[in-house]
Amino acid sequence: MRILMNLKIGTLVVLHKWDGIGQNNATVERFICALLGILKSKQMKKIGLVGGTSWASTIDYYKFINQETNKRLGNLNFAECIIYSVNFERFRKYNAAHDWNATFELLADAAHRLKDAGADVIMLGANTAHIVAERVSNSVGLPLIDIRVATVNAIKKQGLKRVALLGTVYTMELDFYKSKLAQEGLEVSIPQTKDEIKFIEKSLAQELSKGIVLPETKLEYLAIINRLIEQGAEGVILGCTEIPLIISQNDVPVPVFNTTLIHVQAAVEYALSDRESTFE
Repeated sequence: MRILMNLKIGTLVVLHKWDGIGQNNATVERFICALLGILKSKQMKKIGLVGGTSWASTIDYYKFINQETNKRLGNLNFAECIIYSVNFERFRKYNAAHDWNATFELLADAAHRLKDAGADVIMLGANTAHIVAERVSNSVGLPLIDIRVATVNAIKKQGLKRVALLGTVYTMELDFYKSKLAQEGLEVSIPQTKDEIKFIEKSLAQELSKGIVLPETKLEYLAIINRLIEQGAEGVILGCTEIPLIISQNDVPVPVFNTTLIHVQAAVEYALSDRESTFE
């Protein structure tokens, strides 16, 4: 028995003639699966993650990147990735002062270090960091996977029109995030009171960014989410990568958009593709 295999991975085509004398179908199948895994793994671009914003969510990023890669490639294939972890206190101070040039310089420096280490594509591991995403991408000269674009795509797949947005005060109140959603025809609602916004900001800074998860904090998040649903939200964007540490789809009756996971899925898809365009 002779089998002709034509495996196309991106632009790579492999033709292999298998002499099946003495080989059973299970052996052939194992050979094909092993070869397919090798070819796919060779095609993966190196992901460079700017992490540390905060370390708690960076752990999830690393876990999800490898899980998503293995889900697609199987066997013992995992991601080729590089992480540069910045000092979160510097990031926090620059943002609090609305010193976006300093925020840009911090993140661009990290992105350049990732490029120098061999990264082919950049991720900024925080929603708030995307206030300078375009500048970082232009500075480093590498594709950047935009968490906002990936989130919009996930929402559109579910056919929703109005979503609630939870995140840092910058993500909820400034236009850099909501404008991306509005450009795609989405209506965005945020918590209506200053007390709710202050609660979310305080919980992110003093608890979740340190990996602290308290049951009473979760209850308050759920109360805020339920009020937004009552006001017409069809889905909820967990627009800070720490919020999925405390809220999941199991807690909420409408679709929940875990931006950490969504971001990772877009990055892994890009890393395993032969595309050169950005998710911007």
